[in-house]
Amino acid sequence: MLDSKLLRQDIEQTAARLAARGYELDTATVSALEEKRKTLQVKTQELQSERNSRSKAIGQAKAKGEDAQPLLDAVSSLGAELESVKAEQDEILEQLKKISLAIPNLPDESVPAGADESENVEISTWGEPKKYDFEVKDHVDLGQDLNGLDFEMGVKITGSRFTVMRGATARMHRALVQFMLDTHTDKNGYTEMYVPYLVNRDSLYGTGQLPKFAEDLFHTKGLVNDDGEEQEGFSLIPTAEVPLTNSARDEIYDEKDLPIRLTAHTPCFRSEAGSYGRDTRGLIRQHQFDKVELVQLVKPEDSMQALEELTGHAEQILQALELPYRKVILCMGDMGFGSAKTYDLEVWLPAQDTYREISSCSNMVDFQARRMQARFRRNGEKKPELLHTLNGSGLAVGRTLVAILENYQQADGSVIVPEVLRPYMGGLEVIK
Repeated sequence: MLDSKLLRQDIEQTAARLAARGYELDTATVSALEEKRKTLQVKTQELQSERNSRSKAIGQAKAKGEDAQPLLDAVSSLGAELESVKAEQDEILEQLKKISLAIPNLPDESVPAGADESENVEISTWGEPKKYDFEVKDHVDLGQDLNGLDFEMGVKITGSRFTVMRGATARMHRALVQFMLDTHTDKNGYTEMYVPYLVNRDSLYGTGQLPKFAEDLFHTKGLVNDDGEEQEGFSLIPTAEVPLTNSARDEIYDEKDLPIRLTAHTPCFRSEAGSYGRDTRGLIRQHQFDKVELVQLVKPEDSMQALEELTGHAEQILQALELPYRKVILCMGDMGFGSAKTYDLEVWLPAQDTYREISSCSNMVDFQARRMQARFRRNGEKKPELLHTLNGSGLAVGRTLVAILENYQQADGSVIVPEVLRPYMGGLEVIK
């Protein structure tokens, strides 16, 4: 059914806000369908009431020994009409549901207007990009020279946009995961989770990947059950946001249990549909990559402050690794489908002489919670309310590895190991 919050508001005003982020809402169709739904709902209630009244009269007629057949015929006719009206109502509801699932979240009032990433607004920078007295290499050449990144083997084993890591480079990749998880669990109060890498369609609808982004996912064929029937297939997760957030689907939490902070390290799988020709060199845009994800479930009044805190938790990792970065707020035209407000963290890459995204931190407000029916109950209240959900990368592991290789490179092609990672790498100080 169409988002009730949308229908309660001035639909033209809502359409204008959606248009600002590039979505054209067919207000005439929505209004016509909603009016028809209301009419059918009233008619259904009237038919049910009349049928109940006639059914009661049948019992009374029989008790008096009167002929009840005309009443029985009338009830039968009402039943057939009621089923027809219900079927029409279900069809209208299905149309409204399809429209609803395609509508992006409404942007928060603090989000700047803009059509694309060129109109995102820089909020702050941290650290100074290093000046080099030698010609810097990109992470591809550095990784290959160190015998740590093998792109050809990735292609041989699987195909393009897959990579094999080995030796100290692979160990640094693992060290980054452990360092990130330790920071978020020990310092920032997140509960570490281990989650499935395959999810069902309900989970993908819940967090907003379906139906709009079906082509961005890798899908499996359904398993065959013991009766020889093929079941519905699963999809590989595009991010741990999907299983982590869906842990709240159809749940009602007590107010005292909030906020809930969850983190997980997983591989992520994306088809990168529509991105061919972009970032074809190296680790920036892979079909399989690792992330440490951060998810928060909070009360509505706390969610904007939670977004600042969650973004700060991702920044902690970059600062501990001493990687220069900048923080930007995404404009309406560049925000993700389910987001009401998003900050991107962009790390400095010397070989590209620019900042590149390494974390995206979003407040979804009640957009996902409504789809999932993820709720909480305030102390002393009977009626539950929708949660607000937030998520962000803390961080994308492969892109962090890229940033370290490029920012910590030396003239001889070796790479210094950041100090905070050395305990995770047996004290190793330099990758040669």
